[in-house]
Amino acid sequence: MLASAAPRQRRVRRLRLRVDPVACDAFGYCAELLPELVGLDEWGYPVMSDVAIPPALIDLALDAVRACPRRALFVEAFGD
Repeated sequence: MLASAAPRQRRVRRLRLRVDPVACDAFGYCAELLPELVGLDEWGYPVMSDVAIPPALIDLALDAVRACPRRALFVEAFGD
């Protein structure tokens, strides 16, 4: 009989929206498409927090990434 192994802990990977500030030219499409997660500073550059993208907004976040004319917006996985 085999010894039972401890159950594996499932790693939860969350997604967050990030911006490359060097590539960004402040077109503002990201804030128009995803105002729930992206604000604009006084010069029109995106401002966002490091919070996880809620599951209901993942498709919209990916749309915003695809709409960025400078490809400065991206989604990255993080988590425990």
